[in-house]
Amino acid sequence: MTNFTPEDLLLYLYKDTDTTQTKAIETALEKDWTLREKMSVLKASMQRLDKLTESPRTAVVLNVLNYAREQAAQEVQ
Repeated sequence: MTNFTPEDLLLYLYKDTDTTQTKAIETALEKDWTLREKMSVLKASMQRLDKLTESPRTAVVLNVLNYAREQAAQEVQ
């Protein structure tokens, strides 16, 4: 049985494996309960990450805009 790294499984989840590796992972998933559990954890993590939405605080955005404005003013002088 081939040992697959978490990176291999992530590549599989994101459909970034070649056909040979895809088939090998699918075959291993059918036979290996532990690998299925690892895949399940990765899938759940992937789904949670996809749901996250982060946005910067207003103060941070204002600081960036002020800095850009100051830099533009200095370039004009």
